[in-house]
Amino acid sequence: MPLRLDPSFREQLAGADHPFVGMWVCSGSPLLAEVAAGSGLDWLLIDMEHSANTLESVLLQLQAVAAYPIVPLVRVPSNDAVAIKQILDLGAQNLIVPMVSSADEARAAVAATRYPPAGVRGVGSALARSARWNRVDRYLQESAQHTSLTVQIETAAGVEAAAEIAAVDGVDAVFVGPSDLSASMGLLGQQTHPDVTAAVSAVFAAVTAAGKPVGVNAFDPAAADAYLAAGADFVAVGADVALLARASEALAARFTPTDGSTRASY
Repeated sequence: MPLRLDPSFREQLAGADHPFVGMWVCSGSPLLAEVAAGSGLDWLLIDMEHSANTLESVLLQLQAVAAYPIVPLVRVPSNDAVAIKQILDLGAQNLIVPMVSSADEARAAVAATRYPPAGVRGVGSALARSARWNRVDRYLQESAQHTSLTVQIETAAGVEAAAEIAAVDGVDAVFVGPSDLSASMGLLGQQTHPDVTAAVSAVFAAVTAAGKPVGVNAFDPAAADAYLAAGADFVAVGADVALLARASEALAARFTPTDGSTRASY
């Protein structure tokens, strides 16, 4: 029976009438991914770079969120053709590749997502969820239509090369990471430092001029608002683990005495 895949992140961004707002899922939990998928947000980022996610946990999360009207993206651990091949074969249609600092690195990421002769992706569609085990008609010929590639600029060198990176054919969007960018600029932990926000703005201008969507990571609500006002096409505004950390701390602050008094009994 022929099956259809969901529209890619590229297609959904192009058809959106508002900036896409999303969040990270870093816990590795399919249950939390499903909770987040039903939130009403536009997109969900399953992270493999800075979390305990594995191929198996990403597969389970993709399956868990598939029933919800949210666009799942997977951030691969690195710009590695083997890792990208495996994650695409799991059925991830939308990838974010971190630490892309040059047009050559962007071209390598594109090649990893494309079958020959356009790229170097290994052919295993008969064995893989990506093509639903050869149940998606013409998957091999049309796989580029089903997938989207977002590259992440998060170094000073990447800021300088933003226009060239965005111009690479096959790069569908650019996502700016102020955390690593601030570190690259000698401002570790200062994501909202004026020099860092100016660098983000420079990437926005270069990517927009190239005709590509641009997004940014901004867990600070004021920063997120400012980036949306500056024309961000998509923004990540939180993460499952960060939300749980802050909410549990708030509970402790509300209900756990810190002055030596006796805890109230209920």
